[in-house]
Amino acid sequence: MYNMTILILVSFVSAMITFYVNEELKQGPVRSSAMLSLIVAVYFHYFAGAMDSYLAKNIPLVFIGASFIGMVSARLVSSYLLIGVAGIIFCLIFLHTSRFFNGYGGALGTSACISLLAVLSIPIVGKKRKLTNGMIQLRKVLFKNGKK
Repeated sequence: MYNMTILILVSFVSAMITFYVNEELKQGPVRSSAMLSLIVAVYFHYFAGAMDSYLAKNIPLVFIGASFIGMVSARLVSSYLLIGVAGIIFCLIFLHTSRFFNGYGGALGTSACISLLAVLSIPIVGKKRKLTNGMIQLRKVLFKNGKK
């Protein structure tokens, strides 16, 4: 339980820090994710013996995967809280389906995409109108650039 709590916290913080570096410090999505992930990976490569082997193995994986969530554009999600919630959902997916994705390339990115889509669907599903209205709104967001 202690290890799971630490991984959830790491995932929450990773998504939010990556989004902050991406949007506020204007580093771009790829650079912000890569830079932060490199720092964490190097730290755990050299200081892996300082903590539990389970955490030393999984913290870098969770951090890198959750940093993919922070790469989202502020036009789609501008709330740090929603980014953090998506990070928590990512960690829960990672913890409970890691055996399912064994040997599957892109498992971290796929899990990050699923968790981000879950958070993006909250306003659509939460409305009292029909789901088709939500799909119309989603289509407007996706094709907004074409109408300029």
